[in-house]
Amino acid sequence: MVLAQGETDLRLFPPLRAAWSKRGEVARVWLSGHNARRVIFGAMNLRTGTRLFVRRPKGRSADFQAFLEEVRSHYRGRHVALLLDEDSCHTAKASLRQAEGMTLLWLPNRSPKLNPMDTLWGQGKDVISANEQYATIEEQVDRCLDHLYSLTNHEALHTSGVLSRKFWLKAALSN
Repeated sequence: MVLAQGETDLRLFPPLRAAWSKRGEVARVWLSGHNARRVIFGAMNLRTGTRLFVRRPKGRSADFQAFLEEVRSHYRGRHVALLLDEDSCHTAKASLRQAEGMTLLWLPNRSPKLNPMDTLWGQGKDVISANEQYATIEEQVDRCLDHLYSLTNHEALHTSGVLSRKFWLKAALSN
């Protein structure tokens, strides 16, 4: 099975995509200087749309290795091919050792549009995070995960672009 893998950062201060102010006046946005952060690692089966997510405090190699352990546990006994980018947490020697037995399919550098997970993250952040201030970062992560898990498998494949006639791996997945 082929899983698209990716991770995303959530920050307590929302990305501002819309705001208003009186014409000719600048809108003020007050920030405290401390911006809490969490990282969600995720993988989606490119044939079925099933998803697996793991929240972590950071996005370092140890966090990626914990995610790999969760993938290994979840898909025990089945061969897993992971489609992923060359982020340093993915290419660390300890991460490569942790991924032994899995096939790693490396995406070209600077090609987020090729990874369906990046599209899924963006859609989720637009719905959950944009212009919305949560009381805690954990509440924001909970809402984001609730939203991503609430998608049907078909909706996840559609939202991420996998079902598009122009999806770059369409021929490989139909075999």
